[in-house]
Amino acid sequence: MCGIVGYAGRRNAQPILLDCLKRLEYRGYDSAGLAIVGDGLEVFKSKGEIAVLEASMPAMKGTVGIAHTRWATQGKPTTENAHPFSDCTGKLAIVHNGIISNFMDVRESLVNDGHKFTSETDTEVFAHLVEAEFKGDLMDAVFNALKRVDGTYAFAVVSEGSGDIVATRRESPLVVGLGDGENFIASDLTALLKYTNRMVYIHDGEVVRVSKDSVTIKNEKGELVTREPQKITWNLEDAEKGGYPHFMLKEIFEQPEAIHDSLLGRVESVDVEPFFAGNIFSSVKIVACGTSYYAGLVGKYIIEELAKIPVTVQISSEYRYSSAPRENPLVVLITQSGETADTLGAAREAKKRGNKTIGIANVVGSAITREVDHVIYTRAGPEIGVAATKTFVTQLVALYLLAMELGIQNKSLTAQARRSMIGSLRNLPRAVQDVLNQAEVIEALASKYAKARDMFFIGRSINYPIALEGALKTKEIAYIHGEGFPAGELKHGPLALLSKDSPVVAIAVKDRTYEKMLGNISEVSARGSPVIAIGYEGDTELARYVDDVIWVREIPPVFSPVPVIVALQLWAYYLAKARGCPIDKPKNIAKTVTVE
Repeated sequence: MCGIVGYAGRRNAQPILLDCLKRLEYRGYDSAGLAIVGDGLEVFKSKGEIAVLEASMPAMKGTVGIAHTRWATQGKPTTENAHPFSDCTGKLAIVHNGIISNFMDVRESLVNDGHKFTSETDTEVFAHLVEAEFKGDLMDAVFNALKRVDGTYAFAVVSEGSGDIVATRRESPLVVGLGDGENFIASDLTALLKYTNRMVYIHDGEVVRVSKDSVTIKNEKGELVTREPQKITWNLEDAEKGGYPHFMLKEIFEQPEAIHDSLLGRVESVDVEPFFAGNIFSSVKIVACGTSYYAGLVGKYIIEELAKIPVTVQISSEYRYSSAPRENPLVVLITQSGETADTLGAAREAKKRGNKTIGIANVVGSAITREVDHVIYTRAGPEIGVAATKTFVTQLVALYLLAMELGIQNKSLTAQARRSMIGSLRNLPRAVQDVLNQAEVIEALASKYAKARDMFFIGRSINYPIALEGALKTKEIAYIHGEGFPAGELKHGPLALLSKDSPVVAIAVKDRTYEKMLGNISEVSARGSPVIAIGYEGDTELARYVDDVIWVREIPPVFSPVPVIVALQLWAYYLAKARGCPIDKPKNIAKTVTVE
C-alpha cells in the first residue's frame, strides 16, 4: 500500500522523485519523504500530503535518491515514523513497503548490540541490519541483512558516497525503469511513465543494483539474472486526467474503449486452447478480493449459464488459509494490479493443492503472472482512481470470454449460441455509451439523494453482485453507509432498516426474476423508502413502481451487469461530488493492498 520510487542518473534527483511520488498518491498514504545522495546523504520527511513535504523541504542536491509515501501499519502516522529511515551513522537510508513479521525479535537483538532507534516502525530494523552487515559493498550488505528478515517487503537502500540504489522484493511489487543515462525503481510502473516505457520486473527474492548506466540483478543464490525489458504500451496521457476533474470520472468514460480493447482479437478465442488441451474441468473456483471478488461473483453466474458447470467464489484471504477439500477445480484468480498479497498467496496455495490456475489481471508482467498457469490480460490501461471502474468492467469481459471457452470445451455452448454471444459482446461499448450519455441526468438524480446517511442496493440473480459493487462504490467514494442485499432476502432482516430517509437502489432488468423484483420493490415502497430503479429503456411498468429510474439499453440479461454497473459508478461519483468528498483519494483506502 506504500509507494516507493528511486532515481539514479545525471539530473537532479529531488524534482524527479517528487514528481514520481505525486503519481503514486492514488495508492493512499499519510506521510512522505526523500533521501538524496549528493556531497553527503540528506533525508527529509513529514507527516501529511506530498504538497506539505514539498512546501517545507529545502533544496536537496544530488543525482541519486529514493522516496516514499507511507500508509501506517506499524507505528502511528507521524513524521518520526515516516520513511526514509537512516542507520546510526547517518550514512545509509532505506524505504520499505510491506511488513517485517519478526521485527520485535530483530529489534531487541540490535538494541542489545548498541543500535539506537528513532521510530515505532518495523521498517527501521532493516536500516540497522544493513548497517551491521555493510563492509563496503551495499548489495552484499542487503543480501546478508535479508537472511534475518521474515515477512513481505520491497526495500530500496542508498548510501553516502555511492551512485547506486540497491533494492529487493518479496510479495511486494517492484519494477525497474530503464532510461538513457538514468534508471529508476518504483512500486508501480505508472510512477515512471513520464520518463520511460521500458520496464524490468524484479522477482521474489532477487536483489537489484541500479546505477545511472547499469542494472544488475541477482537471485537468492547470488547468481546473475538476465531479463529482457518489457515495453509498456501505456503512455503518460493514459495516466493523466485529460481535462476531467477526477481520474475516476475519466476512467468511467474510458470504458467503451476499454471494453473494445479487451475484446480486440479475442472474440473468436481468448487464447486458452493450448492451456485447455488435455484439461477437462468439471468445476471452477474463483478467488479474489474487494471489487475483484464481486466481479468473481458475477462470473459465477456467467460461467454457470454459459458453460453449465458449478462455480464457487471465495475471498482470497479466506481461501489461502482454508482446509483443502477433495476437489480439483480450475482456479481463477482475479486481481487488477496483479500484486494483491492475499490473491498471490491464494495462487500459491492453489498450486500446492495441484489445481490448474488462470489469472485475470490488468498489468503485464505483474507478480500474479508468475504464479499461475495461464493469464488473461484485461487491457484496461492504467487505472489511477482508487475506486475500480474500468478494471471491474474489463474483468467481466474476461469472464465472459473464459465462460465461452469453457462452454465450447464441454460442448454446452453451440457454435450458433457462441456467435450470438459474440454479437452481444461487441454491442457492449454502445450499451455503455448510452449510459454515459445520461451523465447529467444521473448527476441531477444523485444530488436529490446526496444527503442520505444510509442507502441500500438490491438485485437478483446476476445483478445481485452488482448491487454489492454499487454499495461498495457508494461507501468508499461518497462516505454513505451503503449495503447490498439479494432482493429475496429482504424479509430476513433488511426490511427492519428501511425508512423514508434510506433510499433503495433496485436493479430491475427484464430477466427471469423480473416479476419477483417488482414484488420486492413494492415491499420497499410500502415501508416508505424512496426507490431509484435501474431498468431497461421503455419499461413503462417499472416506472409505475418507483420514484425515479435510470435507464439502460435492453440487452440479453446475462450481459446486463456491464451497463448497470456503469450507471452505479456514475451514481456513486455524483453522490460524492455533491457531498464534497475527495473522490480520487478516499480516506483510509488504498488502490492496491500489497500487505495482509
